[in-house]
Amino acid sequence: MKQEVYARFKDYKKEHCWQYEIRQQNLINDLKESSLTEEEHKSLRIDDFEFSYVDKEDKKQCDEIKQFIEKHEWLGKLPIWLTHRFTARLKGSATLAGVIVMATPNSFSNVLGEENKDKEKLISRGACISWSPKNLASWLITKSIKHMVKTTSFRVFSAYSDPEAKELGTIYQACNFIYLGQKFGAGSQYLDPDNPKRGWFGSSGFADRSQIVRYAKKLGIEWQPEWYKMMGKKKNYKKVNWKTIPEDTAKQLKQEREDHKGRCLKRPSPTKHKYIYILGRSKKETKELKKLFDKLNPGMVELAYPVERGK
Repeated sequence: MKQEVYARFKDYKKEHCWQYEIRQQNLINDLKESSLTEEEHKSLRIDDFEFSYVDKEDKKQCDEIKQFIEKHEWLGKLPIWLTHRFTARLKGSATLAGVIVMATPNSFSNVLGEENKDKEKLISRGACISWSPKNLASWLITKSIKHMVKTTSFRVFSAYSDPEAKELGTIYQACNFIYLGQKFGAGSQYLDPDNPKRGWFGSSGFADRSQIVRYAKKLGIEWQPEWYKMMGKKKNYKKVNWKTIPEDTAKQLKQEREDHKGRCLKRPSPTKHKYIYILGRSKKETKELKKLFDKLNPGMVELAYPVERGK
């Protein structure tokens, strides 16, 4: 068990990133399933695809997106705080060719100040099918961000690149994201032997609302509605409100959290690269937001993009 779960990270020696390796491995089967010849896929251009936002109530497309991420994205699973989904489909056939998934960040960047933290959305997952043109990913990210700015109050879009998967954030660089450096993440990852399908997760995974609720269920503790607090300007997502949980109950839940952490496999994990994209609904708003970023983050202005892959 332990050797199997470590192999993915320990034995990968190739120069390109893990995501590109997945594209290469999937190409023959993807072409067969899409009924495309090698010549046809090489001639594809961005104009051959259509962009779409997928509502959470569209269960059929949501399930299709889930399966696509599991097959084509290197983490192979959806995020916990998923909020928005976007797709690129091949015109004429409606074949799914690309997916962007956005989520609520585990921790906010606060690059525009504490009072504006609710303006941030995390680009949590993204993948394109192996036969797609190489610029489809950057096109899809850009379209997704513009859709969010037009239809929501979000103005800061963050993304991470994992050196462990030999990622640099090349796509974010192509989209002119702002680079914040390589100093993000807890430095350790965990794997639950009793739930290996969950995959590796950071220490924040033990504090997720859903995880705390599972601890309560395991201990036979009936969860109370007042143990939640609503977060965000629109009060549209929940977090655990420890202040309202009785002291003895909170102690039991926290002890179970520590016991769970002790049962999990642990491995060191390099800190991640982080990028953000700032966009307003108008040129004026964009200019004002970027000016605010420069003022509040003088040490992060015009940092050079990373160029060397690896840890």
